[in-house]
Amino acid sequence: MAVVYHIENLTKIYKKSSKKANDDLTLAIHEGEIFGLLGPNGAGKSTLVNQIAGLVSPTSGTIRLYGMDVVKRPEVIPDYVALQTQNTTAADDLYPEEALLFTAQLRGVYAGAARKQTTALMDELELGPMRKKRLRHLSGGQRQLVNLAIAMIGNRPVQIYDEPTNHLDPAVRRQVWDKILDLNREGTTIILVTHNVLEAERVIGRLGIINNGHLLALGTPGDLKARVDQRVRLELLLKSEANGHTAFLESLGEARALTQQHWTILCHRDELHGTIDKILETIGLNSLDDFRILTPSLEDVYLQLGGGTKLE
Repeated sequence: MAVVYHIENLTKIYKKSSKKANDDLTLAIHEGEIFGLLGPNGAGKSTLVNQIAGLVSPTSGTIRLYGMDVVKRPEVIPDYVALQTQNTTAADDLYPEEALLFTAQLRGVYAGAARKQTTALMDELELGPMRKKRLRHLSGGQRQLVNLAIAMIGNRPVQIYDEPTNHLDPAVRRQVWDKILDLNREGTTIILVTHNVLEAERVIGRLGIINNGHLLALGTPGDLKARVDQRVRLELLLKSEANGHTAFLESLGEARALTQQHWTILCHRDELHGTIDKILETIGLNSLDDFRILTPSLEDVYLQLGGGTKLE
């Protein structure tokens, strides 16, 4: 598989700070994949993205885009890369349709094709209701949708999305993910920056986990999950009448009460059936509001590999 980005020994130290925002990062991003950068706020994800997008110069290290050294030639990046950012004021005085049309033309799309792409994105992301509002007057969710459309228009082969579903309601989130997945199926390389574990786990093919500027782990979700504790987690939500079973639940092994009625139990896979049978025999299904069996998640990977801070 061709390499889109090859990042080697990348370090960034901002002026007036002795802390390394990125510390000796080395990784590759492959053509046609959805690559995730996962970590808490302040981990160094956005600093990395700003460097590969040409917005920030690294303190040291190399960044190659399709083999080109873009630390030395950052002017070539916009020909290949589109970035959806969290905050931008450049288009504040434009209407959404104008922002899309102008961006497409700046990316070299001819006027007729730019109008067609603009109309299609306005329809797909349902931007019509905000057509007569300038960007500065849009709500957070509306502004986020326009920012996403700006990244998509012009069909750049590499598209970077920084927390793409912030401020969006669940129905719109699903719509956005469907569009991003469609772009990827058409061959677009997607780089996804997020601290939302559930969303990341559903869509990414490979990921890097970052905290405190360091790359903690790199691989597919399956590969990384195989590196951590493989015990199964049982989550129980007890009804009030079942609160007297504390001693029993603690006898099952590594049990923890999150609240009086919410318990988690870590269980080896070969003991799973027996543990479930004991719970159902002693507490009873009718005394449980919820009962879940959870295999290791990306959050478990993150915590066990040294992240130290719980993700969303």
